[in-house]
Amino acid sequence: MGDPSVRTLLEDIPVFPRAVGEPWRTGADDGTAGLWRTGGPDDAGALARPGRSQRAPDRRERGAGLAAPPGHAVFADLVDLAPAAAFIRDRDGRYLWANHAYAHLYGTVPQELVGRYIEDFDTPAEADRFRALDQQILTRGTPVRHTLHYLRRDGTTGRAVGHRFPVREQSRTCVAGIYVDITDHLRATAQRQAAEENLSALRDHSGLPCALLSANGRVVEASVAAAELFHLGLTDLVGRRAHTLLAPEPRPELDRLHHRWNSLISRRTRRVETTAVLVDSLGLHRRAELHLTTIGHCAGRARHVWAVITHQSLAHEAHPPLTAAQIRILSLLAQGSSNSDIAASLNLSRQTLDYHLGRLRRLLGAATRPALVARAYVLGILAPHAWPPRSATAAHPLSTA
Repeated sequence: MGDPSVRTLLEDIPVFPRAVGEPWRTGADDGTAGLWRTGGPDDAGALARPGRSQRAPDRRERGAGLAAPPGHAVFADLVDLAPAAAFIRDRDGRYLWANHAYAHLYGTVPQELVGRYIEDFDTPAEADRFRALDQQILTRGTPVRHTLHYLRRDGTTGRAVGHRFPVREQSRTCVAGIYVDITDHLRATAQRQAAEENLSALRDHSGLPCALLSANGRVVEASVAAAELFHLGLTDLVGRRAHTLLAPEPRPELDRLHHRWNSLISRRTRRVETTAVLVDSLGLHRRAELHLTTIGHCAGRARHVWAVITHQSLAHEAHPPLTAAQIRILSLLAQGSSNSDIAASLNLSRQTLDYHLGRLRRLLGAATRPALVARAYVLGILAPHAWPPRSATAAHPLSTA
């Protein structure tokens, strides 16, 4: 099946994917391969032998009778345009053949490599090292898989992994090599590892309760602070459904939270700030400010969401939900309004206002007006960063209900 040296190249192609950022560029604009030589009608389309003409015929020449024998053209195109960088050199370090991927490493085309020596493209130190590798292959007579470093065109050091092995060319033993450039893959892997380490440090040492949630609301990973918040072990928190950590709330609040969550997962929005009442393993409640952020930029549905708790109220026993009128009374108390002003603002009689105040004292365990206001803030009923005072669940900063 075609030239034995080229077939040997294919047999030693590294079987792992290339992870390089930019696509390979071919030297010929017409897309033709560089493994074919031109000649008379009797040898048209034969695989090029080392030392012979390396000009690639264009498609018109192929169509005019210089096409390769059946099966050989595809075979040659595969080797010549494969993403793996391949070459053949004689024992003197002279290039007999190279494909486009190998020439691309040096910023040139195969025709500029063939017939020239290692020293024409590499530094003296690198050339000596490559010659030593070639001599090792010629001496051992067996293939060697290894990783090599080389100097890239931008002056940085690149890395490639592959095989170097002996081949027979015109009754002489030469050295062939085939490599995959893994420089960009290694750089991306190192960057990802560094990002994961930074994120782990932030998660574990910032003191912020945070958790990574799956699209269906299950805790994938969490910080120690999050586990402590819910009085759970970290292994008990991971794997739990997030809705089991939420206290029962009025239907409108739950609907609002579900709507915002669905907006995140469908990527209609990437970041949401909201509040929710959390319940720990002891049954204690606390209102918390949640920052929800999706991960990644793909066009499909989000697979994960980071949830970070930035502010939280004191833990307290569950109490009946307050009415809109009671929350409005608390916000007016926090604003400094007198009882008569509150009654006039809400169109209530003094007796009705006294009834509400008495009920609020019992519900919140506060005996005086200042204590009521303080309890409203520490329990998360009133928003801590808003003026004039408003409900912590209000949709707009100027809302008071």
